[in-house]
Amino acid sequence: MDVIRIRGGKRLHGVVPISGAKNAALPVLCATLLSDGESLLRNVPRLRDIETTAALLRFLGRNVEVDTPLVRVSGNGEPRPEAPYELVKQMRASIMVLGPLVARYGRAKVSLPGGCQIGTRPVDQHLKGLEALGATIRISRGYIVAEAPSRLRGNEIVFDLPTVTGTENLMMAAALAKGKSTLVNCAHEPEVEELALVLNKMGARVNGAGTDVIQIEGADELAPFDHAIVSDRIEAGTYMVAVAAAGGDVLLENAPLEHLEVLAVKLRAAGVEISREGTAVRVRRDKPLRPVDVTTAPHPGFPTDMQAQFMVLMCLAEGTSRIVETIFENRFMHVPELGRMGALIDVDGHTAHVHGGRPLSGAKVMATDLRASASLVIAGLVTAEGETDVQRVYHLDRGYDHMERKLAAIGADTQRIKGDEHIKGDEA
Repeated sequence: MDVIRIRGGKRLHGVVPISGAKNAALPVLCATLLSDGESLLRNVPRLRDIETTAALLRFLGRNVEVDTPLVRVSGNGEPRPEAPYELVKQMRASIMVLGPLVARYGRAKVSLPGGCQIGTRPVDQHLKGLEALGATIRISRGYIVAEAPSRLRGNEIVFDLPTVTGTENLMMAAALAKGKSTLVNCAHEPEVEELALVLNKMGARVNGAGTDVIQIEGADELAPFDHAIVSDRIEAGTYMVAVAAAGGDVLLENAPLEHLEVLAVKLRAAGVEISREGTAVRVRRDKPLRPVDVTTAPHPGFPTDMQAQFMVLMCLAEGTSRIVETIFENRFMHVPELGRMGALIDVDGHTAHVHGGRPLSGAKVMATDLRASASLVIAGLVTAEGETDVQRVYHLDRGYDHMERKLAAIGADTQRIKGDEHIKGDEA
C-alpha cells in the first residue's frame, strides 16, 4: 500500500485550487438513475469514491465515462436494480442508490453499506422514509430488499434526527413519487441544497432545501441534466487548517467560505487571518496560536469532518483546549496516532482535552478513516524532527485529490511512495 512521507518545518506559500465536493458529487451521480438520456457532471473531483460510484452505476446498467473533472452517465438499455456487497462495502454513500432504484424501477436490492469505521451510522431513517412513501422493506442475508410495484406515493416523512444521506435518498425517491412529499427535520448541509438544484433541473419541484422542511412535488418522469459540482468545503477547510498549522500565506481558489463560517470564526480566534478575495480565500498565520474550544454539530455548526484536523492545530497552541464530538461516537481514533508523534491528549468519552505547545516529531502512523488521515498529514507538516510516514492512505484518496501534490506545490516536503518502493525502503 502507498505511503505519504512528510518532512516537516516548511512554511506554506502559494495557491491551492479547491476541487469539486465529493459529498455533493456522490448523490448527484446517484440521481442519474432517475432518468434516461445523457447527464453531464462538471467539476467532479478525481477520487477513489468517484471511481467506486462509477463502477456501481455500471453494474446497475448505466454507461459511465469518467474523465475528471467531467463525468457522463447514460442508460444502456437493460437496468439491473441490485447493488452487490462487493461494491457497496467500499463506500457507505452507496446506500443512496436505494431511493432512486425503487422509485424508478419499483424494486431494489442493495447491500447494507460499509465505509469508514467511525461509529454506528444506521440506515433505519432511509427505510422508514421509503415505507412512508409506500415501499415494502425487508432485510434478507445482508441485503435491503425494497419493492413498490405500483409507484411510490408522496407523504410526510419526519426524521428522528437530521441525516444527510437519509435526506438525500428520500429527496430522490420523492422526486419520482406521485404527488407531494414533505420531509421534516432535514439535514441543512450545502450538499443537500446542491442535490435540490439538480432535481429541479431534472423537472422535480423541490423547495426548502437547506432548512428543516423540504417539500417535493414528484414528476412522472425526469430529464437528464448538465451540472457543475460545488467546491468542496471540507477540502477547503482542511487546507485552511494546514496553512494555520504550518504558517505562511496561501490563497485557496474557489473556496466556499460561506459554507465555512464557523470554522473561520474558530481559526480567527486561534490567531489565524482569514479573508475573502473574490471567489478565493486567503489564509495567513505568522503569530503564535491560541487554544480554542470547539463542539461539533450538524451544519451550520462546526463540522465533524473538520474535528480531527482542528485537533492537530490545537496541539500547537500553548495551553489546553477542549474538543467535544457530538456526531459520531468513535471519531477520536486519530488520538493514539497523534500521541505517537508527541501530542498530549486526554479523552473522556466524547470530549478530548488537548494540552498544546509540545513539539511534534515524525513517526510511522496509520490512518483509520478519511479525515483522520488528513489530520496525520497536517501533523507531519509541523514536526520539528524526523519523517512522518502516513500509512493506509487509501482512506485519504477517498476524499482528497492528490493531497501530497497540492501541498508540495505550496512548499511542503511531501511525497507519495508506492507500496513496493516503501517496503524495499523498510528492508534496506
